[in-house]
Amino acid sequence: MQRSDFRCFHRLRVRWAEVDMQKIVFNAHYLMYIDTAMSDYWRALALPYEASMEALGGEMYVKKATVEYHASARLDDTLDVGLRCARVGNSSSLFEAGIFSGDQLLVSAELIYVFADPATQTSRPVPPALRAIFEGFEAGAEMAEVRTGDWNALGRDAGRLRTAVFVREQHIPAEIEADALDATARHAVVYNRLGLPVATGRLLQESPGVGRIGRMAVDRSVRGAQWGRQVLEALVAASRDRGDNAVHLHAQRSAEGFYRRAGFVVRGEPWEEAGIAHIAMERRL
Repeated sequence: MQRSDFRCFHRLRVRWAEVDMQKIVFNAHYLMYIDTAMSDYWRALALPYEASMEALGGEMYVKKATVEYHASARLDDTLDVGLRCARVGNSSSLFEAGIFSGDQLLVSAELIYVFADPATQTSRPVPPALRAIFEGFEAGAEMAEVRTGDWNALGRDAGRLRTAVFVREQHIPAEIEADALDATARHAVVYNRLGLPVATGRLLQESPGVGRIGRMAVDRSVRGAQWGRQVLEALVAASRDRGDNAVHLHAQRSAEGFYRRAGFVVRGEPWEEAGIAHIAMERRL
């Protein structure tokens, strides 16, 4: 087992509470590391777990876990946990995990998950859609697509994401979140392979030659997996295609680093809007 065997990794740093009296990571914590990496695997698939399992009509249950220890991790070690779906059977899926310190393999593991009815916990065949997602991801396929269009085409899904993020999560009043500009905006929505929306944003015409991106929202369970970046780049491309020479946005300060990495620079001083700190940013096209 090597690092190159894996497409999905979760990085962590060993904490004091995870070290035992032998001054190495307590053996049971390695399974916790792998389970944490499983959340990153679902993010990489663009699958919000709860909504996706509801759409698929089942749940994934661990049937068997086998762990082999090759070397020990210690306090403050940085570990990379690789995870892959190695095989999909009728009702079960075999996942392989490797925990690495640099290129050194510390722990290898196999986990068998069974797809089952959550009410009776009896096994069901793995849905064809989920099988295709697992196999496609491991083959290097894209897990989501960006669609752009007007409010009539995308408003229902964009609005649902925005309500979840801005109204329910950030407690922004609904009357502030929704406005008349949606009707004339260019919208972008990222859809996963189950057809579920996971990220959205919109593009306005701020002034001649200048676009303005806003209402960027990503389902909280799949954040950090580049789905927001896909929306952003789609809107930047739409702004460039219509002849704009710059695009502006008002970023929440907590997301400033995300926009900086996408080539935006700060303009002016921060301010507060709806109780949230914001900063104006610009990207020249």
